[in-house]
Amino acid sequence: MEQIKETIAGFMQDLQNKAVQKRESPQELLRKVLTKKELSHIKFNYFKGGVLSVNVDSSAWLYSLSLKKEELLVRLKTYSAAVRDIRLRVGRIA
Repeated sequence: MEQIKETIAGFMQDLQNKAVQKRESPQELLRKVLTKKELSHIKFNYFKGGVLSVNVDSSAWLYSLSLKKEELLVRLKTYSAAVRDIRLRVGRIA
């Protein structure tokens, strides 16, 4: 019985260590889910309370990314469960 307990404890510790190692910054997550062209038109603003805020350089790109918002959320959640929403707004990206 003690061996099973130790095995399960070791397995849980390994899972926790892997989860800690895989924590990525919001900028890295965006690089994984957006194309290079899309990345050239956005700038990470903040990540707070599960909300990822991104500035977009024009209303055209705001519209384009807004159409893909649900798809982006699903893809972001596969990399990090901490992401709950994306807020897009027109702003400076320089």
